[in-house]
Amino acid sequence: MLSKKTKYALKALINLAGHPIDEPVLISELARQEQISRKFLETILLSLKNAGLLQSRIGKGGGYFLARPPRDISIGSIIKVLEGGYAPVQCLNENSNSGCNECDDVSSCGIRLVMFDVMQAVSSVLETTTLADMIERSDSAKRARSKIIDFSI
Repeated sequence: MLSKKTKYALKALINLAGHPIDEPVLISELARQEQISRKFLETILLSLKNAGLLQSRIGKGGGYFLARPPRDISIGSIIKVLEGGYAPVQCLNENSNSGCNECDDVSSCGIRLVMFDVMQAVSSVLETTTLADMIERSDSAKRARSKIIDFSI
């Protein structure tokens, strides 16, 4: 499950993707538009900046903007920055040195073996789906919904 932090990051990145790549957006404006606490958003944007997904400019005309085009930012890269990965069990987390306290042999653990397959499937989708793909899917769904005729009275 995605944390609120990651959901807010995706909302903010989608918003920033709607601006020219070198046109900074103020945190206060972004927070207002997306209805996110400014302080919480600052933390999120700083993490994304430190990971190279965002850039910022200070002073007049400053703010945050995407470091590269939306088609070059995978959803997986965003999730990895904010969630640390997407392993469904701790023993598969690449940032974890500890195995699993519940089993004696991780190489034959049925839970780990199945969850590895789950993680591979999720990884495949998240690493090949970009911010631009997410925006296009949303826009496409909105267009399809707007063509529905409501005959109710």
